[in-house]
Amino acid sequence: MKTRISIWLIIVFAVSGCNGKPQPLPPPPDRESLIPSDQVKIIPETDIYPPRSVTDEYGDPVPLLYPVNTAGAEDSAFIMPDGNTLYVWFTPNVEKPVEEQVADGVTGIYVFRKVDGGEWGPAERVTLQDPGKLSLDGCEFVLGDKIWFCAAREGYTGLHWFTAEFIDGRWGNWELSDFKPEYEVGELHITADGRELYFHSSRPGGQGGYDIWVSENVAGEWGEPVVLAVVNSPNTDGWPFVSSDGSELWFTRSPGAPELWRSKRVDGQWNAPEQMFTHFAGEASLDNEGNVYFTHHFYKDDVMLEADIYMAYKLLP
Repeated sequence: MKTRISIWLIIVFAVSGCNGKPQPLPPPPDRESLIPSDQVKIIPETDIYPPRSVTDEYGDPVPLLYPVNTAGAEDSAFIMPDGNTLYVWFTPNVEKPVEEQVADGVTGIYVFRKVDGGEWGPAERVTLQDPGKLSLDGCEFVLGDKIWFCAAREGYTGLHWFTAEFIDGRWGNWELSDFKPEYEVGELHITADGRELYFHSSRPGGQGGYDIWVSENVAGEWGEPVVLAVVNSPNTDGWPFVSSDGSELWFTRSPGAPELWRSKRVDGQWNAPEQMFTHFAGEASLDNEGNVYFTHHFYKDDVMLEADIYMAYKLLP
């Protein structure tokens, strides 16, 4: 997601009206109403590159059912540890440029909650901006009653990380995060104990493309990041996730098509990673049972057509 000053000027002008005075805002559209009518839902049987497990620890992944997955693009899945709440980034049409996504009224973060019987309930929009102000939010990470998210929004140049708090049933108190700009924090994960921040970045000192870095929280401040050399490669390595017990680091590696890899921590040290899933599998998130939720992108002729959230059960020993 990128912003340009000219884009924001166009957007603000359109929202404010020709005379610069605030105009009444129309009710937000339903997220599925903006999915193109000719968009054909891709299913495993019509998928050219279906994701696959390459380990006996997990079965082959399957897509989550509607209402989570639609003919639009579902991305950046984040499952809460109990497995009952799922955050997802959604946009109805992957062909639309960023400046149209930010103004379409539906692109952004949604949350799904399990209802009786274990099925996923309806999509609920996660609002992280004041009414009438535009923002394109994503990259969500939730720890307890706090959410971290990246956003392009009015009043800011470029992409920034923000935080918000869950209070009385809704998110509020959003503010700019305290990450230092020179850290170049990409998509991130903070360990359950709040002591370590893992993120990807192309900052100098890595091995090529994106690399995974870790910063330690000392007296409430994030220390200088250290590159996690044992898991990085000359390819792109990023989108880290650490299991709630701190023993597993999952990340996306892209030697071509994205793959999911995992490193285990033994005696306080991360070991060399191993490949877990192939074929456009990325951005892993785990529940406390070890089940993996991730994004699968559908491609044809090097063109991304759609994206869905997939899930793979951890097999019993």
